[in-house]
Formats: sequence, C-alpha cells, structure tokens
Amino acid sequence: MDFYFYDMRILCLLVLVLLMSCKNESQKNGTVVDAHSPVEVRERPLEIYDFEGLKPFLKTTSDTVYVVNFWATWCAPCIKEMPYFETLNARYKNKNVEVLLVSLDFPKKYDSHLRPFIKKNGLQSKVVALDDADFNSWIPQVDPDWSGSIPATLIFNKDKREFYEQSFTYDELETELLKFIK
Repeated sequence: MDFYFYDMRILCLLVLVLLMSCKNESQKNGTVVDAHSPVEVRERPLEIYDFEGLKPFLKTTSDTVYVVNFWATWCAPCIKEMPYFETLNARYKNKNVEVLLVSLDFPKKYDSHLRPFIKKNGLQSKVVALDDADFNSWIPQVDPDWSGSIPATLIFNKDKREFYEQSFTYDELETELLKFIK
C-alpha cells in the first residue's frame, strides 16, 4: 500500500511539472493562459511545403479563381505589392476567389523574418512557405517561361491559366483577375 501511495505522489509531481512547462511554453507563443487576462488571437501555423506538396494548390477543377503570388520578405517589389493582394483578397473572397501567398523565404529566416512579417502586417490571405531547393525542377512546372524572378503571380481557374512575371499595381491586378470572373 505504501508503494502505491509513493507512486501516486511521483505521478502527481510529474503531472504538475508538465502542466507548469506547458503554461510557460504557451506564454512564449503569445497565448494568454490566465483566464482573467484578455484573449489574444493565436497566430496561424505556417504551412511549409516542398513542391510536391504545393502542386495541389496550383490546379483546380472548380469554378474558384486562384491568385497565387510567389514572393519573399527580402524582395522590395514583392513587399510593395503585398497590400494589393490583401485588398484583392478582402474584396473578392466572397466571390469565389482565393489568394495564396507562396513565400520563397529561406527556411532559416522563417522565424526571424517571415512569421514576424505576417504578424506585423496582419496578412489575412493564406500564406504558405515553399521549401524546395530544386528550383530548376519546379520553376518550369509553375510556368515553362518563368525565369525564376519574383514577384511572380499565377491566376487560374479550371478553364484558364495566366502567369505574370512582374509586379502589379492594384488596378492592374484587379484588371487581370476580372478576366477570370464570369
């Protein structure tokens, strides 16, 4: 009987230590644990894909129009046009349009640059990171004429597909999108 009581005390102590470590980890991630504090919005986890994992995002059989922008936090023209994609997402999200922002940031910069950029700018479009160093393999699969420079944007639906190796103003981006909306 004493042995059972001793095991239960050890188990309770382990559970207590585990709970305390979870609380500290949650606080590090920005999640408020104290029930009396205001609730903070949790950051969405960053989805990271190799090209094989990204491929399903680059084709559709539905009537949805997809606007896929390839960008990086170190690319000044990409950053300049980012608000245009966010505005497009907000204006057309209820009109069968989905915006996907594919980050080409280096994996070692996800925590120091990409995640803070997403949070600071409050990006509402879906953001994924492409972690596939075999550029010579996947770039021509996105578009055979793509040189690999960014920003680059793919707009498509089940019937039509256009690739743009350029930066956009909002009006230019919307004009191209409207060619896909019936």
